[in-house]
Amino acid sequence: MAKKQIKITQIKSRIGYSKKAKATLDALGLRRMNKSVVLDLNDAINGMVKKIDYLVKVEEVK
Repeated sequence: MAKKQIKITQIKSRIGYSKKAKATLDALGLRRMNKSVVLDLNDAINGMVKKIDYLVKVEEVK
């Protein structure tokens, strides 16, 4: 069974948000707006995405 992957895209600027939100974006590998990363879905990634759902867009990769 293949691992599920998600594509995470930063849709809002990090300016004006908390240090924790900025650190979470960095941990996910998102450095600039409109840039995307594809990651394997696990509990840690899922938790990070839920914490900053107002800054990112998430899509399932087939």
